[in-house]
Amino acid sequence: MSSIPPGPDYDLDDLRIVTGTKELKALFHPLRDTILDLLTERAATVGELAEAVQRPASSVAYHVDVLAAAGLVKVVRTRKVRAVEERFFGRTARTFYVGEIRPDQVELIENYLNRAAAESEPALRADRLRAILRHARISEEAAARFWRRIFEVVDEFSSLPRSGEQTFGFVVGLYPTQQPSLPAQDESSGD
Repeated sequence: MSSIPPGPDYDLDDLRIVTGTKELKALFHPLRDTILDLLTERAATVGELAEAVQRPASSVAYHVDVLAAAGLVKVVRTRKVRAVEERFFGRTARTFYVGEIRPDQVELIENYLNRAAAESEPALRADRLRAILRHARISEEAAARFWRRIFEVVDEFSSLPRSGEQTFGFVVGLYPTQQPSLPAQDESSGD
């Protein structure tokens, strides 16, 4: 059992609905997304984040500033290190959820399923990919209820204690398709 506490070591909101263009631009950038992901573990300095992503601190500082300007991260504590005040950044919410967007904002949003497909390719080749794809003809209301349950599973996954050496990805999607479905069964046919 890990002694690392589950989730961040600072206070944050459970959920923040993201709909603004500034927020979307900040959120849907690969490096900024990685920074936000790292901050689900604990608050971190720009130096720690730069070390984790193997990028120059100046580059990481720029992206942290973009996230802060969009209200997605904030300084959660400071400490003095040799006359310099070191800032620790944390997320403002455990989960950022994209709300209703305008047609002009669609191009700002990444299809996470595309990214997950690319990320999962090495796991597929190594027979370490676990995936299921199903289709079901259900009502919009049933889909909304199901998505709320999936959201709870995603939150559980994100809250698992950090341990081990490997980082795992978890992607979920719910979307309308053109998948065919059988016609309603004729009850008089005896089938």
